[in-house]
Amino acid sequence: MHKEGNEIHIDEVEASGGSKEGVVRWVLAGGMLLAIILLSVTWIVPALMQDDVEEEATVSGEIRSMEDDGTGTDSIITDVGNDTEATATDQATQQDGVDVIEN
Repeated sequence: MHKEGNEIHIDEVEASGGSKEGVVRWVLAGGMLLAIILLSVTWIVPALMQDDVEEEATVSGEIRSMEDDGTGTDSIITDVGNDTEATATDQATQQDGVDVIEN
């Protein structure tokens, strides 16, 4: 800072109150990189340590377990017709070529 007549001249460093070295940029970049690494480790390590029970809870594990069963019904229950109770298919009648079920 220097004075010329009635004017006070201040250089850039004194006016800003600090230096302009770009340290904040490196701190932010380092923090971002560290956050990415830590979040990746918390996701990848448990995924690698997954056993068979946890694997079946995933969609791909569910598909594999359904393929291994050998049953292709997809949990569809079909009525064999050997029951003693009246079911909806037993009460179905045809009207104009369409099955009609009375409630």
